[in-house]
Amino acid sequence: MIKLQGLTKSYYTPAGEFTALRDIDLEVGAGEFVAIAGKSGSGKSTLLNLIGGIDRPSSGTVEVGDTEIHRLSENRLAVWRGRNVGFVFQFFQLLPTLTVAENVMLPMDFCRTYPAGQRRKRASDLLERVGVAVQADKLPSALSGGEQQRAAIARALANGPRVILADEPTGNLDSATGTAVLDIFRAMAGSGTTVVIATHDRDIMRAADRKVELADGALLVSAANPASAKHEAGR
Repeated sequence: MIKLQGLTKSYYTPAGEFTALRDIDLEVGAGEFVAIAGKSGSGKSTLLNLIGGIDRPSSGTVEVGDTEIHRLSENRLAVWRGRNVGFVFQFFQLLPTLTVAENVMLPMDFCRTYPAGQRRKRASDLLERVGVAVQADKLPSALSGGEQQRAAIARALANGPRVILADEPTGNLDSATGTAVLDIFRAMAGSGTTVVIATHDRDIMRAADRKVELADGALLVSAANPASAKHEAGR
């Protein structure tokens, strides 16, 4: 599903050139659950941004599905991103003036992936899937952090993306709520969605099919997790 070759990203700062990622080669299969580990500043978020088409590489290639996204124009990339990738962030990023259901409907409104008359029903179904359907008509401020993160996951699923990218999605949650959110990601991968999570959370690393570790922008290790549910099932 994801193929990166020679991926390098550099930024120019007042102090000079800074290389956030250097010469990354990585493949992620369809339906695979991958945890990206590494210290702060190791390049985890940059890697997610490049996979999701939020940023462009300085060199190298990014292929998702059958699309070489580094070759797309800005307009085509925006359309592709809206239809194929769902993003989940540490700080939820729900729009505060929209209800929870309206937040989930927003990607459908932008991409017109579903007829207008079907969007509310799909939003309700997704909120039910993540366990916060009763909060649909409330503003995000009325929800707990865990409920907001569940709503953010529902929003990420709105257009039926093939890939979910999450950046520290349990970083602001207590351990019990974090476990519940992790279960949602596991279920998504089990149903065929490719899930890539940048994280410091050891529970996520243990649950993932594979851990990819970065250090100073370089790929340090990419190893299958023998303790993951998929590997246990295959024994």
